[in-house]
Amino acid sequence: MTLKNRITEDMKAAMRAREADRLGTIRLLLAAIKQREIDERIELDDTAIFGVIDKLIKQRKDSIVQFQNASRLDLAAKEEAELVILQGYMPQPLTEQEIAAAIQAAMTQVSAVGPQDMGKVMALLKSSLLGRADMTAVSMQVKAALSAAR
Repeated sequence: MTLKNRITEDMKAAMRAREADRLGTIRLLLAAIKQREIDERIELDDTAIFGVIDKLIKQRKDSIVQFQNASRLDLAAKEEAELVILQGYMPQPLTEQEIAAAIQAAMTQVSAVGPQDMGKVMALLKSSLLGRADMTAVSMQVKAALSAAR
């Protein structure tokens, strides 16, 4: 079963169970997926859907911080509930050791020798780590590893 089919089935189950909050979050996710498919005129695969979910998760995290700073704990709690639902669709996150091993393997595969090869390494890692690791943190680790490789 594809991820999109799983999300659709979860939406139907949330409708039957009358879970309004879960249903709203799933509908929001499906709308974001559909919007990207229409914009790019393609059918998204699971990897691309992970990218959409990752973007929505980042938006929720930013919103939570903003609401907490504004003392709107009710809205922050709503965003946290949505965050939990969205994270349920992401694959199991990688450990630090697995990420480090993937970085070393990518550097070896593209024969990276310094910071000028960062784009090549990140392009390779993005396809394999998207949704399983924070790509901002991975980018910083790659930059450090390439600086040390000099």
